[in-house]
Amino acid sequence: MTLQVIGAGFGRTGTLSLKAALATLGIAPCHHMVQVAARPEQAPRWSAAARDGAADWGALLQGFRAAVDWPAAAFWRELSVAFPHARVILTVRDATSWYASFRDTILEH
Repeated sequence: MTLQVIGAGFGRTGTLSLKAALATLGIAPCHHMVQVAARPEQAPRWSAAARDGAADWGALLQGFRAAVDWPAAAFWRELSVAFPHARVILTVRDATSWYASFRDTILEH
């Protein structure tokens, strides 16, 4: 299984809705920040990628057909090189609305 879709949008820009839409279209499973929370053993691998600028993307995302939200969104360029046939989707949200959502969900926890 190889990555078919790469989400380049920040969290709080509809990435969970995108994940659900991809599942409806049969592009699942989809890696999302919730997977890092559910699988804490992934965190050091993502941290190493951030530190070193490289990773074994195939191994890191093994079993996933899509990756959206953090931390994958931070690596959309690298992922698009590693998976050249994958489509890149950019989700956006206006800054004021994005910050309010971020503040009320992420910062509140």
